[in-house]
Amino acid sequence: MKIFVSTASVADVQWAIDGGLAEGVLTTPGSLRDVAGDGEERALLADICRATTGPVCATVGAVTAADIYRDARELARISDQILVQIPLLEEAVGAMRRLRADGVRVVATLVFTAAQAVLAAKAGAFMVSVALDQLDAFGQDGADVVRSVSALFAAHGMDCDVLAALPQHAVQFARCAEAGADVLAVAPEVLKALLLHPLTDRGLDHFLRDLSVHHRPRATV
Repeated sequence: MKIFVSTASVADVQWAIDGGLAEGVLTTPGSLRDVAGDGEERALLADICRATTGPVCATVGAVTAADIYRDARELARISDQILVQIPLLEEAVGAMRRLRADGVRVVATLVFTAAQAVLAAKAGAFMVSVALDQLDAFGQDGADVVRSVSALFAAHGMDCDVLAALPQHAVQFARCAEAGADVLAVAPEVLKALLLHPLTDRGLDHFLRDLSVHHRPRATV
């Protein structure tokens, strides 16, 4: 299992990568725009690619077949590290197939069911992204969807990875990992929260007291 840090901040990318907590990066159009401003998103993507040797997910800015294909090819030219995120729409299927033939790695987004995931894989997706936050908002359990997709891919030998996007807490993170997610994309603030537990502060106090007693100077005669 791999972890991608979900951010467009180069500083957050470097923190996660340098600490060995993440192997890749997931960006969104909004996160890139918030950091770089309009018109500078691709320059920022290049900077992010230089901050890591791992994969970097970038999203096309189009919804028609010809525009999706063109935009995806342009994104892929930024770096060999780029995984191009494409929404699973009827218009996108032909473009995904062409891109796979061109050697462009595609991440299918807007995947909410195992059936959609299978169709995305058959269309040429390298990876499918299951949006946990959107499923939760709709009243569905994202971890159950991840489990169904992972089981189907394994049962039929389908060469496609499963990305669980944006778990919100440790329990959801663990459930998706147990469900077979190949990648978990985690926001920096959630990744930092996963390092802690309600007992962390209590345990630290106990550790420091124990350390203080252990290092107390011995009385001299």
